[in-house]
Amino acid sequence: MSATDEHPIPEAPRPVARRRLGLSGKLLLLTIPFVMIAGLMIYVPAIANFWMNRLNDRLAAANTAALVLDAAPLGMVPESLARQILSSVGARAVAIKMGQQRRLLASADLPASIDHDIDMRTVTVWSAIVNSFGTMLERDNQTIRVVGPAPGGAQFIEVVIDDAPLRQAMYRFSRNLLLVSLLIATLTAGLVYLALHYLFVRPMRRLTANLVGFHQNPESAARIIVPSQRGDEIGVAERELSDMQRDLVSMLHQKSRLAALGLAVSKINHDLRNLLASSQLLSDQLASVPDPRVQRFAPKLMRSLERAIDFCQSTLSYGRAQEAAPDRRMMLVEPVVAEVRESTGLAADASIAWISAIERGLTIDADPDQLFRVLLNLVRNAAQALESRPKGDTALQIRITGRREGAVAIIEVSDTGPGVPARAREHLFEAFQSSGRPGGSGLGLAIAAELIRAHGGDIHLVEGTIGATFRISIPDRPVELQSVRTERARA
Repeated sequence: MSATDEHPIPEAPRPVARRRLGLSGKLLLLTIPFVMIAGLMIYVPAIANFWMNRLNDRLAAANTAALVLDAAPLGMVPESLARQILSSVGARAVAIKMGQQRRLLASADLPASIDHDIDMRTVTVWSAIVNSFGTMLERDNQTIRVVGPAPGGAQFIEVVIDDAPLRQAMYRFSRNLLLVSLLIATLTAGLVYLALHYLFVRPMRRLTANLVGFHQNPESAARIIVPSQRGDEIGVAERELSDMQRDLVSMLHQKSRLAALGLAVSKINHDLRNLLASSQLLSDQLASVPDPRVQRFAPKLMRSLERAIDFCQSTLSYGRAQEAAPDRRMMLVEPVVAEVRESTGLAADASIAWISAIERGLTIDADPDQLFRVLLNLVRNAAQALESRPKGDTALQIRITGRREGAVAIIEVSDTGPGVPARAREHLFEAFQSSGRPGGSGLGLAIAAELIRAHGGDIHLVEGTIGATFRISIPDRPVELQSVRTERARA
């Protein structure tokens, strides 16, 4: 039992689902205050403009009344007519200044004092806002003296008015503006909400529902989202999610096959080792037979059985994604290549030509057994690829070349077969991905790539060649200067 079996990792507790506002509700709550803020920003200058227009209207009416009153001879306007004119203007008094003289044209019930003075000639935007809200917040009826430009040669005209009628008019305007603003705000908020709901909330709900469904059964290809044709960020998210889910489903299927493979191999591992051990005992007895041919092949048979037992012993290591660290040493390449040829039976196979172009005395810094496994997998793949070609074809050949480029040893294994299909090249060195023949496991190239990477090297398919050519590059290990000096000192 492993450590993870004895102490299982506790699953993280999931938060208790609570009923909360969804994205639509949050969007609506977010839209309402923004619309209200926009309405407030419209209302403030609107009420100030209304206040200014009403005062300017009083001044305009006072100018008209001033023309009538000024045209009449002094004292010829009856008091009743003056009151009617003031009532039509909505003022208590109208005065005009011409030169150094201020003339009261008409008055009725003048107060003892004036509460506020407003000069419309110098009113700014900010003062209009302050004064308008000040008028609305007043409680009692107060008087306002409004000064503005006068017609003709007069310097200015003055009109004294009550602020109560102005305040009531401002209240009515505010109420009407509020109703219109609420109507517009409601319509705008509804349209914005529907537009955002259709453009963003519905696609996000679709993505969320798909993620929940995929989480429930991540191995089902039917749960993969079908991306829409949108070109914006949501469309990109849908396509990336679809690709990620498809890769995850493929990876989970691969992991399931690896788990099944590990379980099957663990069941036969014990009995297979016993059978190989028995075969090894028989091969030991063959070593005592004096027949020269037996003496020639018995060591090779014993070596093959030893390798088979070692492979059987470490069968599960690939399932754990672990290979033994390579026991590297400087070794000759030619003996390993010759042993690979004999192990695959190509030495006696006349239908497939074998070409070895290894540089004389080429050495490589590698583990002999692991290098043998790599070349054996590549040569077997090449031989099986050539099986699809017609028998008797003179172009059937496997070629192994080896050379050194500085501190890097290069080995190439090529064949004249049909080559690697384009659809298989993307996942060529992944388990269960590269096998295209019946009965193939798809593990040969994956194992070879793992062993080469453990050496710090590289293996890849060479493009633009007849058939398939795999190139292996293994660099020499760096030599520490201290160890070199120590060896020289000992010498």
